[in-house]
Amino acid sequence: MELLVVNPNTSGAMTALVERAARAVAGPGTRVRAVHPAMGPASIESHYDEALSVPGVLAEVAAGERAGVDGYVLACFGDPGLDAAREVAAGPVVGIAEAAMRSAMYLGRGFSVVTTLARTVGRARDLAAHYGAGRACLGVHACGIPVLELESDPDAVKKVVAACAAALEADGSDAVVLGCAGMAELCPAVSAELGVPVVDGVQAAVLAVQSLVTMGLRGAARGEFAAPPPKPYAGLLAEFSRE
Repeated sequence: MELLVVNPNTSGAMTALVERAARAVAGPGTRVRAVHPAMGPASIESHYDEALSVPGVLAEVAAGERAGVDGYVLACFGDPGLDAAREVAAGPVVGIAEAAMRSAMYLGRGFSVVTTLARTVGRARDLAAHYGAGRACLGVHACGIPVLELESDPDAVKKVVAACAAALEADGSDAVVLGCAGMAELCPAVSAELGVPVVDGVQAAVLAVQSLVTMGLRGAARGEFAAPPPKPYAGLLAEFSRE
C-alpha cells in the first residue's frame, strides 16, 4: 500500500515534519511519502491562502493517480480542496481536521481545538459543524503562533501547552485536537504535561486512510463525487483541463 501525504503549503521543512509523523504510525507494508506543491502559499492562514493552495493540491493528487497511489492525506487543518480531491482520486482522501475531530469523539464527550492564529478559529468551527462534530467540539482556541514559527519559536511547546491548558479549563473538555499539521510532533509533550488525550490529525488521517484501503474501500464513483465532467480550462489553469 502506498499513501501520499500532501502538505498544501510550499514549506519543505513542514513537509519533512509531516512525513516523520505519518511514517511513525504507518503499518508494516505501508509506504508513506509526503509532498508539497510547486505553487501556492508558504503557509495557510487565511481564506485567500486556502483558496490559492487548492490548484497545487489537485496537481499533487493527479500526479499520485498517475503513480498508482492507493490513498491520500491532506495535511492542513483547513482541509483545503478535500471535496475536489475526492472527485479526482480513485482511492480514499482524508483531511486532517476531519480525521482528528472524528478520532477525538471516541475519547470523551467533548474536545477542544487549539490552533495557530485567531483568524483561523472560525474556519475550525465551521469544519466541526460540517463534519457532524459541532456538539462535541466545545471550543476552538488560538495559541498565537504563526504556522511557520512553530518550528523556529523556542517557546512553541510552552505556548501550545498553555493554550491547551486554558482550553481544557474553559471548555471542560476531555481531549485536545491540535489544529495545525505543523503541531504534529507536539502531541506527546502536550499530553504528558496535561494528562489528557491529545490528537494529531496527520497521524489520525494516515491511520484512517490505511484502514479504508485495507478494507478495500474506495471513494464514491457516482453522484457528487464522480469524476468532474470534461471541459477546457483557460489561462494559468489550462493544465487542469479534462478531456
